[in-house]
Amino acid sequence: MAARSRPASGALQGWAVTTTTDNAPDWAPDPAFAAGSTALARLPLCESAFSSTPAFPWLILIPRVAFAQELEDLAGSTALGLMDEIILAGWAVRAIGEALGRPVAKLNVGALGNVTSQLHVHVVGRRPDDAAWPGPVWGVADAVGYGVADLALALAAARLAVARTPPL
Repeated sequence: MAARSRPASGALQGWAVTTTTDNAPDWAPDPAFAAGSTALARLPLCESAFSSTPAFPWLILIPRVAFAQELEDLAGSTALGLMDEIILAGWAVRAIGEALGRPVAKLNVGALGNVTSQLHVHVVGRRPDDAAWPGPVWGVADAVGYGVADLALALAAARLAVARTPPL
C-alpha cells in the first residue's frame, strides 16, 4: 500500500458536510462527551468535539461505529479513514492555537478509553510553556472553561479549518 502525504480529496470534502448519512443506526456517542466538550462537525467517519479545556487546544474524534472500543474494532478502510480525520483534526487544533495566539509546537494523539470505553481519539496541541509540558495532559487541565470570547474565537477557527481544503 502506498503512503499518502495528505487525505484523499473525498475525506476533505466531508469536513464541510454536516448532514451525512449515518451507517451505524445502533451508534450513539457516550453521554460523557457532552459534559466536557462542544460538538464541532460531523465528518465522514467521526463526530468531532471541541474540548472545553482551555489549557490546551483539543479535539475529540468519535467514530460512528457501533460497539467499537478499540482501534482493532475498525475494518482496514475504516481505520485508514480515521487516520485521515486525525490528520485533519491536527490541522484544526493548530488553527485553534494560532487563533488564540498560542501556536501549537507538538500534536499529541491518543486513544486511551480508560474512563469512557467507546472508541474515541484525542488530538491535543502542546507547547513547551503549557501547564503539563512535557508530561501528559490528563488531570492537569483547569476546572474553569473558556471565556465567551475565546470560546467563540476557538470554535470559529476550528470550524473554518475543517471546512476548507488545507494546502499541500
